[in-house]
Amino acid sequence: MLYNVVDIQKILPHRYPFLLVDRITELKEGEYIEGYKNITIAEPVFQGHFPGHPIYPGVMIIEGMAQAGGVLAFKSMDTESQEDIKNKVVYFMSIDKAKFRAPVTPGDKLIYKLTVLKNKGAVWNLDGKAYVDDKLVAQAELKAMIVDK
Repeated sequence: MLYNVVDIQKILPHRYPFLLVDRITELKEGEYIEGYKNITIAEPVFQGHFPGHPIYPGVMIIEGMAQAGGVLAFKSMDTESQEDIKNKVVYFMSIDKAKFRAPVTPGDKLIYKLTVLKNKGAVWNLDGKAYVDDKLVAQAELKAMIVDK
């Protein structure tokens, strides 16, 4: 474990019920990140998606990937900028090539794996994939930018 949920909250501004990363397990600055979210029936989204047939929404999977990517972008900043994290936020710019391959349900461990496609200054292009039990359940190319709050 590199970062638990308390550590992640020091990096990202998201909080319950919209913090969608429980733990970061691997990180290579400027290159790669892996983390996960444990999906439980207690997720508020399951009240309406769908009663009697709970499916974790694809948009939440994409957002979780984006949040993991935000941790990667922040942790890849130069060391002088690490102190400035409190004054920065990551904005989602685009989602491309999104595909949902299998449903995610309560009890699943949703693993996010993101690699950097390109980084130019504050802009990050990431290839994101989400897995459950080594099975690809979703993928997308994400673009984000670190900006001042």
